[in-house]
Amino acid sequence: MPSCFILRAAIAAAFAFACGAAAAAPTLIQAGTLLDKPGQAPRGNSTVVVEDGKIQAVLDGFVGAERYPGAKVIDLRQRFVLPGLIDSHVHLVSDRAGVEGALAGVTTSAAAWAYEAEMNAGKTLNAGFTTVRNLGDSDQGITLALRDAIAKGWAKGPRIIDAGTPISTTSGHMDGRLGYADWVQEAIHSDNTCNSVEECRKAVRLQIGRGVDVIKIATTGGVNSKIGAGINKQMFDDEAKALIDTAHLYGKKVAVHAHGKDGVDLALAMGADSIEHGTMLDEGSVKLFQNSGAYYVSTMSTVNGYKERLAANPNAYEPAVLEKIKWRIGITGKAFRLAHKSGVKIAFGTDAGVSKHGRNADEFEYMVEFGMTPAEAIKAATVNAADLLGVSAVAGTLEAGKAADIIAVNGDPLKDVKVLKQVPFVMAAGKVYKQE
Repeated sequence: MPSCFILRAAIAAAFAFACGAAAAAPTLIQAGTLLDKPGQAPRGNSTVVVEDGKIQAVLDGFVGAERYPGAKVIDLRQRFVLPGLIDSHVHLVSDRAGVEGALAGVTTSAAAWAYEAEMNAGKTLNAGFTTVRNLGDSDQGITLALRDAIAKGWAKGPRIIDAGTPISTTSGHMDGRLGYADWVQEAIHSDNTCNSVEECRKAVRLQIGRGVDVIKIATTGGVNSKIGAGINKQMFDDEAKALIDTAHLYGKKVAVHAHGKDGVDLALAMGADSIEHGTMLDEGSVKLFQNSGAYYVSTMSTVNGYKERLAANPNAYEPAVLEKIKWRIGITGKAFRLAHKSGVKIAFGTDAGVSKHGRNADEFEYMVEFGMTPAEAIKAATVNAADLLGVSAVAGTLEAGKAADIIAVNGDPLKDVKVLKQVPFVMAAGKVYKQE
């Protein structure tokens, strides 16, 4: 390239730099009480310096624009400030369930589901949850697309770690054809079901090809499955091993839907990274958790959704499902109490979609009722959940270099977790989405 062209380019670059827009001034969040690292004691008066969507510094005392000229100051001096919360188990596409959900499944277009998913993502963010793990919806790629749209700033919602379509055996919990007439079943895709080692490997690889972040499988039946086959193991050992090994081969963690002890133990023995629900645990299951280092995600607040729908309509669920719902309501909390007492790693998760979106913080009350301190419950929804989801580098605590995912509440959640059910301030990646 001729030297004159190089000189002109250098001059143009220097001129653009000198005349370009100045860097955006930082935002200063003044916090009356700051829980920057859940699991540790909170700080008193503090200031969080936010710039370009990230935390630049966490300072003692109320620092103002005199130190950072031109800075925007957000006054949360009367509030308790903490990291954005993380829900490790949601289903954003809908919270319609039972008979209503089955009808919606064959009458709602993919476009309508997409709008509903975006609405639910907004509810979740407004509730103070700035990161979620979406553990399976349809095979239409709706939440995968929503994940990317939120990351680009095209849509409002939390950071999404997405599982694509969950996998089970034929007639297992993730078989979307259950409960429909044969002629309807013929129109429903089922490439997420498998019945042999080779088919299970292929099912995982199909999800990997779709760009998922995590793999979700089911080793047992489910409460909401439209089949009266119970909640125990519904997968052979070699099938579970093939699913988990294939996911790990591609560097993906595996979340396992499992209610019955036999399905829980199978998943843990084969290397599952988390057990979702885990309604039936015993001391043997606890030892498997401890040996493997897997997380337990209990989703106890699902019972709220069941109770509310049944109160509104006693026929909201098919008889085969209703029988399992009654069992789930009656046994809720027993496994959680054992797991917590035994030192099993626990991450916060709600199964929102079975319960109502935007009501995620209901789970905190169950966690405290069945043995946790408020501090432990908050850590489960921040530090622990970030570790499980693999996002500790950007979320879970308020430290320099991490994303500015920050919420504030009225009152002290370390004394009463119910204050987390009303979140008046939400910032995600440095952008204020809610400020009352």
